[in-house]
Amino acid sequence: MAGRNRPDKDGWAKAAYQRAKKIIYASQSVCAICGRPVNFDLVFPDPWSPTLDHIVPIAKGGDPADINNLQLAHLQCNRRKAAKVPISAAKPAKISNRDLPLSLDWTTYKA
Repeated sequence: MAGRNRPDKDGWAKAAYQRAKKIIYASQSVCAICGRPVNFDLVFPDPWSPTLDHIVPIAKGGDPADINNLQLAHLQCNRRKAAKVPISAAKPAKISNRDLPLSLDWTTYKA
């Protein structure tokens, strides 16, 4: 897809992102957003297919390929979260998957 301009998909961070993706897919099995198991047999565009979520979105200054800024998520959970940033991620501190609430309802989440 031309014109996407995503460093993790087709830019300078693509190789590091792919390495991190392999590690996360091999070591995690639960969606970090909703807490439900992820079925790796499902593929895009299935809403329950696995994907990587940027804890701090690239649009908000998050590193596109740092494994500490990536977590396993369902496609639909990741889309519902969109570019929201967890409150604890707004502070300059170490970010982990435990900083996100285990909820699908991102409409009431205040960043």
